[in-house]
Amino acid sequence: MDQDTAKKLLVEGGTFVFLGVPEETQFGIDMQCWNTDEDFRGIKMIPPGIHYIHYSAVSKGTGDISPRSGFMHYFEKKEFMVKMWDKNMEDISKDEISEESIQRLKDNLLNIDKHLAPYPYEIWQKWKLLTSQITAELAKKLSPINGLIRASVDLLPMSDKDRPRGVKANESMESDSELKGCQSGQSTSGQSDAKRVKRTTREEKEKAMLPDLKPAPGAAMRFTEIPQDKYPPGSTAEEITKHYLDQSYTLDLMISQHDEPLHIIGELQFAYLCFLIGHSLEAFEHWKNLVVLLCSCDEAIHKHRSVFFHFIRTIEIQIDEMPEEFLADIVMNKNLVYKKLREFFRTAYASKVDGRLQTMIDRFKENLTQKLQWDFTGLDNDEEDERPVIVKLNTE
Repeated sequence: MDQDTAKKLLVEGGTFVFLGVPEETQFGIDMQCWNTDEDFRGIKMIPPGIHYIHYSAVSKGTGDISPRSGFMHYFEKKEFMVKMWDKNMEDISKDEISEESIQRLKDNLLNIDKHLAPYPYEIWQKWKLLTSQITAELAKKLSPINGLIRASVDLLPMSDKDRPRGVKANESMESDSELKGCQSGQSTSGQSDAKRVKRTTREEKEKAMLPDLKPAPGAAMRFTEIPQDKYPPGSTAEEITKHYLDQSYTLDLMISQHDEPLHIIGELQFAYLCFLIGHSLEAFEHWKNLVVLLCSCDEAIHKHRSVFFHFIRTIEIQIDEMPEEFLADIVMNKNLVYKKLREFFRTAYASKVDGRLQTMIDRFKENLTQKLQWDFTGLDNDEEDERPVIVKLNTE
């Protein structure tokens, strides 16, 4: 960090004071993490903007590390935040720090300063790219009500009446019988497709045997729900097929739940960081679902050019920061993300996207090929599992 930048951050940077943190606790801000020593009191010179504070308790006896917890916060210029460690809970304290206590710490800042680690400025430029569309309001909207993002969410205990009972044999037989009837082209007499008796698949049977545990109040992430119905009410069979092939309608529904279109990219960035830094598998699933959705649109590429412009910028740096084991899985197993990126490139060419957006897409595809040896040849050909399936109906 040059002297001018250091002087500016000393004057304008935020300060996070974390009191009572045990030695060897894992503590971090954004993409940097340390094990604290006995003199640790927090972080100084934090650039104004959104930041991710995270920590994990470490057992002195065994060295076991607890699941990571943390929170996102938008630091204003010169902001001074104080938090306490709860020794009994081995977590951040829920108690509010009084204004008088905060002021005493501010007055004693010269003595505290030597116990504050400087913000790792070398990560700042990359961090700004990873969080470019996350506003303070959006981070608050998506975070759990209690404000804490946890790798392992606290779950409510289950009562006996809520315990899984499985699927009754006769229900399963009826469902299987109906499934066979549908496969042979026979419809359920007197009922429309939408009102047929629900078929029970193998996955649903397995799910019925699992406990339906729910997060404790205020602990669940508040991601925007992706609509299950990909088409408008009253759609014809032809329209339903169209909306499944081109999910621009679903993307429009998602965007309408935000204050502005680019917040959908902010949510993509938020989910990714909750996975990458917060170790949340729920966040990873949501990130993956958003990538799949954005890669499954045709009309929306023209309607929301700015959204897709920032989608390319975001997904490019996200893949660059993706852990190697996830990248290996994408390549070796032709992961859904890889398949959807192929679909996205194919759609972009078919839609005749032009100008700056097409240039970005071309560069992105070339970078993936050069850096990761991802194969995007033969985009004009359908994948084996994407080819149309011809079903012969029994018309007799």
